[in-house]
Amino acid sequence: MLDFTTAKQAVKNRFKAKLYSSDTPADYEVLIIGAGIAGISMACHLQQQSSQKRHQGFFNSKSAKQKKQAKVNNSQRFLIVEKREDLGGTWDLFTYPGIRSDSDALTFGYSFRPWLDHKMLAKGADIKSYIADTAREFKVIEHIRYQHELQQLSWSSSSQQWTAMIKNHANGEVFTLTANFVVGATGYYDYESGYRPHFKDEEHFKGEIVHPQHWQDTQYDDKKVVVIGSGATAMTLIPALVDESSDQCAQHVTMLQRSPTYVASVPGDDHALDLLSGKFSPLSKAQAYTLLRTRNVMFQQGVYRTAMYAPKVIKALLNHRVKKELKGSGVDVAHFKPAYNPWEERLCAVPDSDLFQALHSKRAEVVTDTISHFTQTGIALTSGKHLEADIIVTATGLKLQMLGGADLYVDGQPVDVGARMTYKAVLLEGVPNMAIMFGYTNASWTLKIDMACQYVLRLLNHMHKEGYKTVRPQAKSEQEQVTRQVVMQPDTVLGALSAGYVSRAKDELPKQGDRYPWHVNNNYVTDRIMLKYRKIKDEWLQFSH
Repeated sequence: MLDFTTAKQAVKNRFKAKLYSSDTPADYEVLIIGAGIAGISMACHLQQQSSQKRHQGFFNSKSAKQKKQAKVNNSQRFLIVEKREDLGGTWDLFTYPGIRSDSDALTFGYSFRPWLDHKMLAKGADIKSYIADTAREFKVIEHIRYQHELQQLSWSSSSQQWTAMIKNHANGEVFTLTANFVVGATGYYDYESGYRPHFKDEEHFKGEIVHPQHWQDTQYDDKKVVVIGSGATAMTLIPALVDESSDQCAQHVTMLQRSPTYVASVPGDDHALDLLSGKFSPLSKAQAYTLLRTRNVMFQQGVYRTAMYAPKVIKALLNHRVKKELKGSGVDVAHFKPAYNPWEERLCAVPDSDLFQALHSKRAEVVTDTISHFTQTGIALTSGKHLEADIIVTATGLKLQMLGGADLYVDGQPVDVGARMTYKAVLLEGVPNMAIMFGYTNASWTLKIDMACQYVLRLLNHMHKEGYKTVRPQAKSEQEQVTRQVVMQPDTVLGALSAGYVSRAKDELPKQGDRYPWHVNNNYVTDRIMLKYRKIKDEWLQFSH
């Protein structure tokens, strides 16, 4: 009988045995992992280039022999592998009541396909529809393979290609394919499970315990609900659960938080686009969109920069607005006055003060305390207070994960992504022909994704023009007999954000360096210059034919 260790080694040997000559074209030029916002964006950028000019291939060989071979066995343009049964990523996974974006629609939408909806914070279902419509419009759908999970990625310097081991969950088949370039567009968290701490005596609770990441038609109508957490998910759930106009409405909801979070109300609708592109306006809709998108980006960046350099100003402004929102509710403003400065953790935006309106309605309350233990009927707090509950929602955060949990190898050596630095927050130190997509945490995620996709396209075009087959970021530079070494910093690619889910996974995320372009700016203007206009070739990128 074959033991587990022997079987595992046999699988590895079989995977490694599939060797490719450097003259053999890869199955795909670009392999995209994930069909969420980032994956669909990357695919659309590739499709746009194909439609604008006849594409000859990014990695076509220049030798006569290889050109002849390429005519017989040419690489396909790109492929998207998606573990789930549908596209959308985050917006396919999360289905809890009220799920919505936390940034405005004008900057959340793709730059190449403007989202012209007047809603400021779009609903989750609308976002998924927008992503799907974009994929259909740019004919990306036919390039997606659903229920295909990437399990391992292995780079070979001899073949100058990636070999991907993929499992088709529809039939259980495990197979391999090759690609010249890989784009990791899986986001940064584990889709299988959220962060779920164990609470003392929780097995004694006779009601239902649910994590928002696994919300499946939970029946909460006329029930008492306690939501544990104070992040964007909790603040979205509270008003949605007590919405009397919806199909279900909880009898009472308590948001139980260990510590407060900054909250700011934003208008639920923005009709400025219609006004600026109206009948008597000299601006077209496209011009008005560009103007308003720029306005929103600059406002976001202005608030963030002010919070960084003058935190007391933003803190005073936020506290003043919250105090005004809570006036007459009987809710203590201390529940919304964190000890940290604004944007050390994410600032939560709520549309049309819906959270505060829920607190005024008396169907909802907020409690700042710590959990002692669960009881049969609810939660006993450290203060001695007891919260009655039929349902407990553990909005306790995300569990982070890179590349969807796939193992990464370069020339047979395992690569620890968390021990590498990020170059321009797109490429990975020492790893050839790979991009890993990260968006902004202080603005719309899509803003950064859009620019990162454009940078990857510029990089691929540069490699094609110069005949390069590989590109590898290196943290050591030697120019004119001067050696420069990038020093790794403790901050991750997500910046200095101290949110719990980031702190818990600091070993999983790639790190920043101490200088440009290894340092993450989280600044749209400087990132735009760096990713869209700076020369591709620099002292840190090593290209080879």
